[in-house]
Amino acid sequence: MKKSNLYNLKVKFLYSHIILLLGCLFFATSVNAQKSDVGNWFIYFVNQKINQKWDWHNEIQYRNYNFIGDMNQLLLRTGIGYNLTENNNNVLLGYGFINTQKYVSNLDEKVSENEHRIFQQFITRQSFNRVFIQHRYRIEERLLPNDFQMRFRYFLSVNVPLNKKVMESKALYLSAYNEIFINAEKPLFDRNRLYGALGYVINKSIKIEVGYMAQTLENTNRNQFQIVVFNNLPFNNN
Repeated sequence: MKKSNLYNLKVKFLYSHIILLLGCLFFATSVNAQKSDVGNWFIYFVNQKINQKWDWHNEIQYRNYNFIGDMNQLLLRTGIGYNLTENNNNVLLGYGFINTQKYVSNLDEKVSENEHRIFQQFITRQSFNRVFIQHRYRIEERLLPNDFQMRFRYFLSVNVPLNKKVMESKALYLSAYNEIFINAEKPLFDRNRLYGALGYVINKSIKIEVGYMAQTLENTNRNQFQIVVFNNLPFNNN
């Protein structure tokens, strides 16, 4: 295959992902007949490289109905991942604990609900010049109070550095993702999340993002500000 044809294929592939994200943005913003509330999520991701093949993932998400102080959810996840190829194509088996504080209808009181979740996922990454793309496919087995559910999720993210050619130290970058959730039983559509943010790479191990997410559910929108810290500090420097 000629280099020009290969380049054209890469450009078309990139444009298809951008069009998909823009289409999801239009869908999320056009549902203006639904009720909309804004909260805030504080998120801390830790991905520690054990060796060339294995890594350990941990995350904490503190979700609020308001900016801070009125908790909606506390989500804790952990998992062990394995790279099928060098630094890419990662398969992971994980566990999550989720405590949800739900308001009782027409009251200021909350009820607490705990969920235990097993999940399996596959992550693959691609890059086209300054555009970095990630796909994540996840299956969840959800152990809810008196119920068991399965859910499928597809996550597509794009990072574009603004002042650097790559995602390196002191890089300012744009971040966007869309994630759709599909239930194994009816109703099939669970939710869709569309996110945009401005990020900064502090060093090779730590970066931070501040952004906004539009979340579309079956009967309502639940939008969130997000403050996210990514920590990729390895177990050793080898």
